[in-house]
Amino acid sequence: MWNKDLDAEFSSLTPGPTDGALSRRDFVRSALGVGFAAAAGPVVAQTAISTPTDGLLAGDVQIESGGQKIPVYRAQPKGKTDLPVVLVVSEIFGVHEYIADVARRLAHQGYLALAPDLFVRQGDPMAYGTIAEVMSNVVSKVPDAQVLQDLDACRDWAAANGGKAGHVGITGFCWGGRFVWLYCAHAPVQAGVAWYGRLVGTPSALAPRNPVDIAKDLKAPVLGLYGGKDQGITQESVEQMRKALAAGDAAAKASEIVVYPDAGHGFHADYRPSYNAKDAQDGWKRALAWLRQHQVGA
Repeated sequence: MWNKDLDAEFSSLTPGPTDGALSRRDFVRSALGVGFAAAAGPVVAQTAISTPTDGLLAGDVQIESGGQKIPVYRAQPKGKTDLPVVLVVSEIFGVHEYIADVARRLAHQGYLALAPDLFVRQGDPMAYGTIAEVMSNVVSKVPDAQVLQDLDACRDWAAANGGKAGHVGITGFCWGGRFVWLYCAHAPVQAGVAWYGRLVGTPSALAPRNPVDIAKDLKAPVLGLYGGKDQGITQESVEQMRKALAAGDAAAKASEIVVYPDAGHGFHADYRPSYNAKDAQDGWKRALAWLRQHQVGA
């Protein structure tokens, strides 16, 4: 069901005023993946990063979760085991080339990176013609509990397939950034990095709690990376989250939120016009340092 929280996320993803009928054909040219970015024009095509698989074991694996086979993009250094693990949670568009590339970047840093298709039960986001349809037909139907269960399955799979138990982190973007906060309150991971994930919202049956509600329950410290010009995540909500963290226990107090004043939503997404190279690069350095600082080091 469409609600004001989804509307805020939709506003963050679209470049200007819209009636919700922005066509996927128009949007994907600047939003969905390297192939589409190439069609968007030379500026976007030149910013899209393509990380090679040289020296990596990279590709899809199937992980069972609650009786469902979940497609997961896995990237890791070839021939190595006992690797620190990073779970990569996508935007609303699923595991397209940009998310897979992020996993490969992490693998080149020595991580076993897993990017699960968390929409597999509800449908393929790329099958719909408008972003509003993606939000209402897929994203709005995904229960938080299902996502947490699928991430648990990925964490368990990693421990049995070359990952190092007790050295697990999670990172995510936009929709996935919200789940970084939730998962760090749910599971015994060591660290999280949330890129512009929504912090507040109206509780519902499928999404009973939001990051601001679970700040006190964090089991691992989270680094939040946000844009000061984000149209969907207000600075008021960022300050609300900071106050909730300051009032929490050790992991909450150890968490940090960095706001880039000149960045908007999606500033790390190098395949979109929202990309801000300077802030994206700084955020990536901070993310890697954060993981290493909190026992998720390669």
